[in-house]
Amino acid sequence: MKTSLNKIIIKNFLFLISLFFINPILSDSFKYNLYNNHGTVGLINAPTARFFNEGVHGVTLYDGTPDQKVTLVSSPYDWFEASFFYTNIQGVPYPGFEYQDYKDKGFNVKLRLKEEGLLPALAIGAYDFAGTGYYSSEYIVSSYGIDKFDFHFGIGWGQLSGSSKTINNPLGYIKDNFNFRPLRASGSQGGSLNTGAYFSGEKAAPFYGVSYSLAKRLMLKLEKDTILVNGPRMPYETRESDFSIGLDYSISDNFNIGLSFERGDYFSIKFVYKNDPKSSTKKYEYKKPTIDNDDDKYTKFIKNLEENGIGVTKITETSRTIGLNLTQFIHPDLRIVEQIITQASIDAGINKNIKKDINIADLEAIKEIDEDFLKNATTIYERQPSRKVNTFTRANFRPFIASREEFFKGALLIENDTEFIIKENLFFNTNLKYSVANNFEDLRFPPRDTFPAQVRSDVKQYLKNMDEGILIGRAQLDYHLTPKTNHHLMFTGGILEDMFSGVGFEYLYFKSNQNFSFGIEAFKVRKRDYDWGFGHLDYENLTVTANFYYRNYGLIPFDMKLSAGEYLAGDVGSTIEFSRTFASGVRFGAFATFTDVSFQEFGEGSFDKGIFFKIPIYGNLIDYTWRPLTKDPGAKLNRRNTLHDLLVRFRPLD
Repeated sequence: MKTSLNKIIIKNFLFLISLFFINPILSDSFKYNLYNNHGTVGLINAPTARFFNEGVHGVTLYDGTPDQKVTLVSSPYDWFEASFFYTNIQGVPYPGFEYQDYKDKGFNVKLRLKEEGLLPALAIGAYDFAGTGYYSSEYIVSSYGIDKFDFHFGIGWGQLSGSSKTINNPLGYIKDNFNFRPLRASGSQGGSLNTGAYFSGEKAAPFYGVSYSLAKRLMLKLEKDTILVNGPRMPYETRESDFSIGLDYSISDNFNIGLSFERGDYFSIKFVYKNDPKSSTKKYEYKKPTIDNDDDKYTKFIKNLEENGIGVTKITETSRTIGLNLTQFIHPDLRIVEQIITQASIDAGINKNIKKDINIADLEAIKEIDEDFLKNATTIYERQPSRKVNTFTRANFRPFIASREEFFKGALLIENDTEFIIKENLFFNTNLKYSVANNFEDLRFPPRDTFPAQVRSDVKQYLKNMDEGILIGRAQLDYHLTPKTNHHLMFTGGILEDMFSGVGFEYLYFKSNQNFSFGIEAFKVRKRDYDWGFGHLDYENLTVTANFYYRNYGLIPFDMKLSAGEYLAGDVGSTIEFSRTFASGVRFGAFATFTDVSFQEFGEGSFDKGIFFKIPIYGNLIDYTWRPLTKDPGAKLNRRNTLHDLLVRFRPLD
């Protein structure tokens, strides 16, 4: 083994710590579905036609020779898988920085063409389909399971065409252009599609493999490995064998470890975390409160609702109908709220029709009570305003991946979020952080590009000061109101995030029974000092952005957001974002931003892009966004809440 086990353990210690603070969630079938070394469902290096359930997402950390790779992967649908990877290639110098290894990033995708039946499952996919193309490869693969065995056969192009037994590219018989595969120059910017290379090259290589479940949590894997060695891109060791063998062990329902012997030459190790939000979503268990027999039916009704996390602010009634004004922020799904209201009314002995208005932070999320009803209704209950404090303390992990100093760095934090509810629509929110341990002290290399203004690229300066005691991550005042039905406003001021303070507002037109909404936001911001205190640097700007939202509830559910305006650094452009939200509160997606900063001026990466996860942990959402590169163009405020996020939480897309 060319890399000692001790070195591997030390190198990945902080990463492993982070995994234990992610919500434990039951996984789906271990029998067929496992992430491979490249973070896609597969064997060792080879992909398969297997997919996880929709909503599953995960992290894979791989340490081999010469690759060290971290991959974020998600399955927004059970027929589609997408992943983003960042890799450190040992032994290859970074252009212009020969003291460090080469870093690369890219995207992988896989699409199911056919489910398994009498005939095998069939899928098509690509590694590194947009980027510098170091791992660029395409494939078509089939899979068929028999009891504890799962068999796979496919054909690969590009980086997957390196077997000692290759065939002429079958697509070359259709068109001569497929016989030539263009290569991008080393150190190219990437960030764009390399469509001219897809499924091309003089040769292609058949690959195959099998997995066998030795025990409930132990799987043996064998594959014919067709990765191209000693090619123009990767400095892999000389191929000693066409075959690789590996073992995957499931430590828990979420955490796997894999050990492989690749191509008869070297050992590799991988750590995998996987999260299935659907299997974690439990049916809500209705709670029956202690009821005083002397209570009237409406008092019982109110107690029933409040015991189940729904606050009642007002009750009106006519001879046939009850009007409920409710407020709640606990249940993410309107279906759960409806079930609670129905059961609570039955238990209280109420048999009238129910109309409801539901508010989230005093914003009208659901509006069913109309003026005609109120003209004939009598108010029988109205709650007096009250003050409340909500606080939550958690362990959190702050990663910093692929810096020029080292591939992986991170911090273990203790964070406290506190919300002071001054009035129904007036809130003061704080976030405080304390670093228990971090390895940010040797972050020393300045950013390569700071165009057009330095707003995000100096993030290292903030990270290096995380040892300075208790840090202020947020201290902001929010005021919400719905001045007119479907028209919502939010005013915000204070310390808005780690790097910016400011004041601003957001307007949103939102109608609960429509699948589109639109609005505008404007914020006057100042750059915070590096010590995380109340001081500021000499930079300020006014950002104004128009937003359009679309929700598709059809066969392929998704959220889309289009925004256009001026960003933090003063550049002007637009952002497109696609995401999927589940009833558990999990949301993940991807975005891309294009501004008047050209691809050449932006430099490496060409334009701003990334993926994001929102994962509920013990009633709170952990919000994490990963960009391949931290640069200044296209930068936005990291706001705690937007009006749209607040108002659509009742209607998940599953």
